[in-house]
Amino acid sequence: MIRLLSRRIHSLPAICAASMMVIVGSLPAAGQDQPDPLARLDGPTRFAIEATIDSAYAAGLPGAALYSRVLEGIQKKADSKRILAAVRRLLGELKTARSVLGPVPNEELTAAAAVLEQGAKAEQLAAFKNPKKGRSDLQAFTVWADLIHRGVSLDDASGAIAKLWQEGADDMTFRRLWNDVQSDISSGLKPGDALSNRIRESPTRPPPKSNPEE
Repeated sequence: MIRLLSRRIHSLPAICAASMMVIVGSLPAAGQDQPDPLARLDGPTRFAIEATIDSAYAAGLPGAALYSRVLEGIQKKADSKRILAAVRRLLGELKTARSVLGPVPNEELTAAAAVLEQGAKAEQLAAFKNPKKGRSDLQAFTVWADLIHRGVSLDDASGAIAKLWQEGADDMTFRRLWNDVQSDISSGLKPGDALSNRIRESPTRPPPKSNPEE
């Protein structure tokens, strides 16, 4: 199972893959007992973190995302108080994302929260609310957050992703954009210039039409 998860993780943009690798690295191998990773936290902090995660589940929010954040902090040997603050901050972003997007799958909600953590404003998520049936905004959010993380300005990244989304871009289009921009940045191009060039090259398509029968 860990091998399967690893293959899937390596197909994701870096900011998402890095967090997911923490989870995979923390999974016990089959037939082996592993120490409790939360045992590294002091008692009061652990209690507060577990209560926060429980409150997330009670509210219908993805508590697994919060647990992943805890493991990430532990792996980086962060101070317990900083880990708790990060978990509470993520919970707040998850609540904000759901208030804008409504009930969406946990993966999409977590990706939307990552966008907010990178500095996007809640109102910028509004364009992604109520997507056409069968359309997922997971790739759009994941690439959006990663672009900002790589140094693209907030306005440029937000504008580019919103433009592609409104034009009906599919997962492959967002995936290709991320690959191309990453390659250009690795070649020495400034992040903002790399994105601008690739957006200009993107074919324009009309927005998806809504189906009156849906």
